[in-house]
Amino acid sequence: MRLLILTQYFPPEIGAPQNRLFELAVRLQKKGIDVSVLTAMPNYPQMKIHDNYKGKCYCHENLNNLDVHRAWIYVSQSKAVISRLLNYFSFVISAFFVGLFKIKKQDVLMIESPPLFLGITAYLLSRIKGAKMIFNVSDLWPESAEKLEIISNKTLLSMATKLEEFCYRKAALVSGQTQGIVKNISGRFPNKKVYWLKNGVDINFYDVNKTIKENDWRKEHNYTCEDFILFYGGIIGHAQGLDVILNAAKQLENYENIKFVLLGNGPEKERLLKLKAELGLNNLQFYDAVPKSQMQKIIMDTNASIIPLKRLELFKGAIPSKIFENLALKKPIILGVEGEAEELFIQQGKCGVSFTPEDSEDLAKQILHLYNNPDLVKELGENGLAYVSENFNRDKIAEDFFKQISSL
Repeated sequence: MRLLILTQYFPPEIGAPQNRLFELAVRLQKKGIDVSVLTAMPNYPQMKIHDNYKGKCYCHENLNNLDVHRAWIYVSQSKAVISRLLNYFSFVISAFFVGLFKIKKQDVLMIESPPLFLGITAYLLSRIKGAKMIFNVSDLWPESAEKLEIISNKTLLSMATKLEEFCYRKAALVSGQTQGIVKNISGRFPNKKVYWLKNGVDINFYDVNKTIKENDWRKEHNYTCEDFILFYGGIIGHAQGLDVILNAAKQLENYENIKFVLLGNGPEKERLLKLKAELGLNNLQFYDAVPKSQMQKIIMDTNASIIPLKRLELFKGAIPSKIFENLALKKPIILGVEGEAEELFIQQGKCGVSFTPEDSEDLAKQILHLYNNPDLVKELGENGLAYVSENFNRDKIAEDFFKQISSL
C-alpha cells in the first residue's frame, strides 16, 4: 500500500503537528506501508526558510527512510491577513504541481488540516493519483480562525466553511485529533465515518530511567536545586493566552524559590517580553525553542508544567500536545484548559491540577498548592506516566490507525 501524507508542517520544524505526523509516518512505514510526505520548505514558527533550504523551489530527501518531497512556500513575518493567505495559497499551488509531476500513483492520501485551504490540493491530487482521501483535522477551521479573530472577513469565512464541508463529504475517512473534534464533525455529518486519531507519546523516547545528569540545565542557567521551576514549552502564540503566566508570576514574586520558564518562539513573544519588562518580573525568563532531542533534559530539570489556553468554548475539545511529553517524564501538569483535556488528565488520570483559564489568581493558588506539597507533586507525576503509557502510547495509536487504513 502507498500512502501520501500532505502537510504544510513537518520536521526539521519544531512543533506539535510536525512531531505527531512524523512519529505516525515512521510507524506506518515499519508496518509495511510505503509512506511518502509532501510538505513545505521548513520555516515554522520563525517564518524564515531554514538555511539549508533557502532559494529552493523543490527538493527531495530521505528522512528516517521516509520519502519526503518539499515544495516552495511564500514566507513573511507580517501578521496581515494578505500575508497569511499568500503563505497558505503559495503552498496550495506549489504542492499541487510537485504532487502532479514528482509523486507516483498512490492508494491513500492523508491531508493534515489546518491549513484548510490545502484541502483543494488534497482533493485534486487524490483524484489524479487514484487515492482515497483521509482528511485529518487537528483544529476546526474556519471556526477557530473566526473565534481567535485571525480571520474576520465574512465572505472569506463563508467560502472556507463551504470548502471545509466539501472536504468532509469527499473524504473516505475523516479523522480528528480530539473527541471534541470528532463529535463536532459527526454531529454535522452523521453519515460520515469519523475516527479519533489520538495524539500521544513515544514512551521509549521519553524514558525517565535513562541516565541523565541531574540539574545540568539548572546549573547552566543559574537555577538552584531548591528552586521550584514552573515550565511552559511550546508556541508563544495567540491561542495559549500566556499573559496568565506572567500575571501569576507577578503575584508570586515574593516567593524566592518559585521561578517561571517560558521556552519557545511565536507571534506573541515580542509583546510578552514587553509585558515582562513592564511588570518588572525577575522570577520569569524566556528562552528560544530547542530541538526535540534537548527537551527531555530541560523538562527533567523542572518541577511542573503550565499548560494554558484562552477561555473559549472552542478549546473545550482541545488536547494540547505538550501534555504528553511532560507526563511521560513524570512531571505533573497545571492545566488551564476546560473540557476534554481536564476530564481526561485531571479527573480521570489524576496527572495534575487545573485552574480556570486566563485566571492568574487561580493559577497562582494551584502553584502554591504544589509548591507546599512535594509528595503530591511526586504522586501526580507517577500517575501521569502510568496514564499516558496505558492510553496514549504512539505504538498502539499507529497500530489502530493501520487497521483503519487497511479497511478503506
